Amino acid sequence: MSSGNRAVVFHNPRDMRVDNLEFPKLEMPNKAKAPHGVILKLVATNICGSDLHIYRGSFPVPEGMVMGHEMTGEVVEVGSDVEFIKVGDIVSVPFNVACGRCRNCKARRTDVCETVNPEVDCGAYGFNLGNWQGGQAEYMFVPYADFNLLAFPDKDQAMEKMRDLALLSDILPTAFHGLMEAGAKPGSTVYIAGAGPVGRCGAAAARLLGASCIIVGDYHQDRLDLVKRNGCETIDLNQDIPLQDQIESILGEREVDCAVDYVGSEAHGIGNEADDLQPAAAINQVMDATRAGGATGIIGVYGPDPLASTKAEQEGVFPLDFGKNWIKSPRISGGQAPIMHYHRELMMAILWDRMPYLSDMLNTKIISLDEVPAAYDEFDQGSPEKYIIDPHGLVPA
Repeated sequence: MSSGNRAVVFHNPRDMRVDNLEFPKLEMPNKAKAPHGVILKLVATNICGSDLHIYRGSFPVPEGMVMGHEMTGEVVEVGSDVEFIKVGDIVSVPFNVACGRCRNCKARRTDVCETVNPEVDCGAYGFNLGNWQGGQAEYMFVPYADFNLLAFPDKDQAMEKMRDLALLSDILPTAFHGLMEAGAKPGSTVYIAGAGPVGRCGAAAARLLGASCIIVGDYHQDRLDLVKRNGCETIDLNQDIPLQDQIESILGEREVDCAVDYVGSEAHGIGNEADDLQPAAAINQVMDATRAGGATGIIGVYGPDPLASTKAEQEGVFPLDFGKNWIKSPRISGGQAPIMHYHRELMMAILWDRMPYLSDMLNTKIISLDEVPAAYDEFDQGSPEKYIIDPHGLVPA
């Protein structure tokens, strides 16, 4: 087994490097022994849109943190207390770090585990939430393995479908969660704010759910083209036309049944304000687009942003059009997704080919660890690709 571990490390905003680190140990961030954990050899570990918040400096993290929270790997070492996960298993790692023992975990609310972060009820890899190191690396440690890991039933089948299964650690269940919070169901009309990878997963998930008219809004035409050729309607937000007018030109109605914000606090305005950073723009868009009695899901990342233009927004306080929309009796739900609530069912949908359009809609691109710093820059510039890192050259072409 390797004695080292090459990993993508945050040094400063827009400065990601591949460093040589020590091989991970079966121990917690506080150095306590972790016989309940495993060591993974990473098979696929992705770059997520949330990582761009860190890359740009909007979400502060300590220098030296290993990046990444979308991991799929092969188990190469198990702790003495691990009973069900075996060496050789190919597993998906939910980005939520969860103990499986607290009140919230027992309620399947792994997004707000009470024990894995001493500062707040939420833990995540590679995101400065509990000091959990990320998985854009050759190897990584995962705690509470029997609870956290989703083992794929057949290793050969898993490797064959790895481009799709690699999405189960975060963006596909996250996208699905946004739709569930917004009440999407067969026949629903849906507006999706953002055609980045998680927004495109939202479009794919809406198709899986049987939604009728699926409308996706974004500023990048090449991203919109990916969803357009897979059965969705699109809105170019560069056009200086009110959002409801654009929805009406497609649907014949000015509002949809449900809408989801997949953008977060790095959103921009519409039309002649498209170049202006407006941290609350996506939330206000989805509230504006949702019919009376409908619901919205807020999946984009929000929080204090040191790069915001106002002191309030730097502290995480955003101007919402709530008063204007209150009369519609809105239901608004936000926060991280509890990945374990959905990942097994979505795995089965992939294994049984119920989402054959997923890879095309996501436009996945396999890259090596050494290509990651350049890929961050390309993604930051609006690339339409979903980058999947293959540290060991294991993913089939």
